[in-house]
Amino acid sequence: MQQAKKGDKVKVHYHGKLTNGNTFDSSEGREPLEFEIGSGMVIAGFDDGVTGMVIGEKRTVNIPADQAYGPKQEEMIMEFPKDRFPADMVPEVGMQLNMSNGSGQNFPVVIVEIKEAVVVLDANHPLAGEELVFDLELVSIDGPKSIIITP
Repeated sequence: MQQAKKGDKVKVHYHGKLTNGNTFDSSEGREPLEFEIGSGMVIAGFDDGVTGMVIGEKRTVNIPADQAYGPKQEEMIMEFPKDRFPADMVPEVGMQLNMSNGSGQNFPVVIVEIKEAVVVLDANHPLAGEELVFDLELVSIDGPKSIIITP
């Protein structure tokens, strides 16, 4: 049987959970996720988890934070003056916002704490620092495209 390997385009159904069992994403009710193994389209641990599977195989993989979204980075947590928020906005813990870095690039942040004069924002990926658990099912494999060369 053909095993999934680097360079193959695969389709995978998945159920992503945290180690406490809480679901953060799933392909249930949707088309399977399609990606090329080793192309960087998915986190490294997901690539590794699918590698070697055969069509129809189901597998559960635990992905440590360093093979997922990395550790939480303290430099991605910043204080932002309350008086710089729009006057009609009431900041709340858990609120998701977009910030601009001054070069025109926007990035998501989450309010993690509200102090007297500042709001603490976290720009880390929401899953940074988390070990992830994926239930995987390999649906299909398309091998790498053949390259035809002529003399």
